[in-house]
Amino acid sequence: MGRFTDKVILITGGNSGMGKAVARRIAAEGGAVVVGARRQRQGEETVADIRSAGGTALFVPTDVTVESQVASLVETAVREFGRLDGAFNNAGGGRVFGPVQNIDADDWASDVAVNLTSVFYALKYEIPAVQASGGGSLLNNASNLGVVGMPTASPYVAAKHGVVGLTRSAALELAQSGVRVNAMVSGGVDTPLFRSSMGATAEGAAYIASLHPVNRVATPEEIAGFAAYLLSDETTFITGAALAIDGGWTAQ
Repeated sequence: MGRFTDKVILITGGNSGMGKAVARRIAAEGGAVVVGARRQRQGEETVADIRSAGGTALFVPTDVTVESQVASLVETAVREFGRLDGAFNNAGGGRVFGPVQNIDADDWASDVAVNLTSVFYALKYEIPAVQASGGGSLLNNASNLGVVGMPTASPYVAAKHGVVGLTRSAALELAQSGVRVNAMVSGGVDTPLFRSSMGATAEGAAYIASLHPVNRVATPEEIAGFAAYLLSDETTFITGAALAIDGGWTAQ
């Protein structure tokens, strides 16, 4: 019996990187995983990978910036598996960089939509579903930039700070309902997105690694272990927290 036997966990942004690693970890521990993401091919590959290992998984094409699609994602999870016990709200990413005064308003709104508003939509529909199942755990990926600043990344930083605030408010609202809500403060992670952007060159990868006191970035599997713990019933006294797995970045 695994920690997630008979449980259903929803994961947004689960088609690669951290989300995929968490999906695989939950499924390996007996859970049914529902993956919601925009990129259908990668999402279906994630699900096929889980199924080939004997796990249970379903992919639902979802643009997390569209409320009706997020509502449909949650409804599909409940319809297919009869319940929802938790979620890892992981979709996001920085798209716009530069000094505040140079940021276009539409670009600002786009970054806030994918990194903050998407989490609001997710919680809005996940909370009633998890309550109906008797309680569970909702984990929002706030990143380390949800608690510290970084020059030229103001849209992403502001949105991720908003995720921490949203997490804490929701946790207080739900404190006596059996639904707990936490934020994960993750540092750099060796994902396809990292390798194609910040880690695209040896110099860039070394620079990002140097920002962490441990002088490296995390593996997706390290993130998955931490996320699975927070989504499990072993953490029923943790709610409203912003918990770091960042190689010491936010301790500086």
